Amino acid sequence: MLPPQAPPITERGAVKWLRENLFSTPFNIALTLFGVATIYYLISSSLPWWLNSVWNASSLSECRAIVEASAGEGATGACWAMIREWWGAFIFGFYPPDQWWRPILAFGFLFAALAPVLFAGQAGNLTKVLGAVGLFLLLTLYLSAAPATVFILAILLVGGMLALAQLRPGQLLLFTALYPALCFWLLWGGSIWSPIVAMAGFGVLYAVFRFASPFIGLSPAAGAGVLAAVLWWLYLDVPVVGALQSILPFGLQAINSDQFGGFLLAIVIGVTGISFSLPIGILLALGRQSDMLIVKTLSVGFIEFIRGVPLITLLFTASLLLQYFLPPGTNFDIILRVIILVTFFAAAYLAEVIRGGLAALPRGQYEAADALGLDYWRAQRLIILPQALKISIPAIVSTFIGLFKDTTLVAFVGLMDPLKGVTQIVRADINWKGIYWEPYIFVGAIFFLICFGMSRYSMYLEKKLKTDHR
Repeated sequence: MLPPQAPPITERGAVKWLRENLFSTPFNIALTLFGVATIYYLISSSLPWWLNSVWNASSLSECRAIVEASAGEGATGACWAMIREWWGAFIFGFYPPDQWWRPILAFGFLFAALAPVLFAGQAGNLTKVLGAVGLFLLLTLYLSAAPATVFILAILLVGGMLALAQLRPGQLLLFTALYPALCFWLLWGGSIWSPIVAMAGFGVLYAVFRFASPFIGLSPAAGAGVLAAVLWWLYLDVPVVGALQSILPFGLQAINSDQFGGFLLAIVIGVTGISFSLPIGILLALGRQSDMLIVKTLSVGFIEFIRGVPLITLLFTASLLLQYFLPPGTNFDIILRVIILVTFFAAAYLAEVIRGGLAALPRGQYEAADALGLDYWRAQRLIILPQALKISIPAIVSTFIGLFKDTTLVAFVGLMDPLKGVTQIVRADINWKGIYWEPYIFVGAIFFLICFGMSRYSMYLEKKLKTDHR
């Protein structure tokens, strides 16, 4: 027997990969050479601009003078000193600097509230996320000169959540449910009783539903609960808040919506829209498949109307027209109006995505639920929706990413988004007049990191839930 010999160099390793993928045919060879030439041209043209970056200057003219002094006359370089001067506006808009600890606290607690949902039952991942939240708050609250009381309370709260993650991780969902009220109070300020009484409306809804469901059925009881909650918010909310505030006055400095801007505004609109659009989209998808004519007609009409209208039209409606349909003297916050219509817009698209997941399930799944004796809602919650949502994960996350990027459209209704609103103000400053690429690159990089993070979590979730081929 002859001893085995190594394959020819053209049939192994990197040479084989290059030959098969880049130089397999004359056309591929031409495309490869053209691509290499294009990449070389782009790198050779932009690399000096990146290498001559300036990080410490007070104006664009000073940046250019520093570049010419270090790289020669006619040289160009990136002026990142603009980011040093304006980073607060890009992140917080015109939020008062002495109150920056409030959005920082709300942002840190956002991940603490999302962790029990994203990593349900995974004590290890919960501990890692909450530990990262604690370190983030420890550093950022110190740098933002937060009051000592706030600093101590925040660290104690995160420490308590870390302990709870080890003992009873399911109880962390209670903080997730309370987070919207806490976030609203931190960002907008005012009386602490406003979010507490508003959240009490959901308690009224639940109490009415539980009391009425044994007598009139689930659906009528749910309708009665919603009606009771609406009446609470319309007629009892303000008097109760006033009475409690007079007994125990406590609150934060009120912040107007015109002081919001930058990524603070984008994250508030994006996270709120994502959180509320998914359950609304699920209900619309189920309503579109319902056998009840009125429910199906209303769901189809809502979905088709919203999907047939551009988002910018809905934003102009929120900014200009919605106020005309409200009683005189009503002060309906512009950010809240935008959030409502952005949520409806995303919910209409999510409804179609989820309907596709429902349609992909075989009929046997519905028959199996019937064979087990489950009613409609238990069948949807335990059997149908978990499988449909698993199928729809890529499209759902894609819709979320598109929604977050579409928050930049709020610049057309007078809100200071990070891409157009804040950048336009920076470029209008006489010290930075003429700067162009740097603010867009900075904002684009942050958008990429956030959207890339959502995409990677989507891939992790798909892999975790892929149980059919194990």
